[in-house]
Amino acid sequence: MSQQLDLKSTIERAFEIADSGDAATIERLGRLLAQEGYALNMLTGPLLLKQLRRQIAASAGTSNGL
Repeated sequence: MSQQLDLKSTIERAFEIADSGDAATIERLGRLLAQEGYALNMLTGPLLLKQLRRQIAASAGTSNGL
């Protein structure tokens, strides 16, 4: 589904992807967002990137049974 149809913000979709376990790194998350047509210039700032990294790590721990 395109960004225009589901009206999710870039940041909201970034957290969904981070939570899904589909991205093991911020770089992979960025590639997935770009493939879906999202603007990556919204993913800036140390706090946001820290929160996304934490979510990615938590998701990886969950998917590995930790």
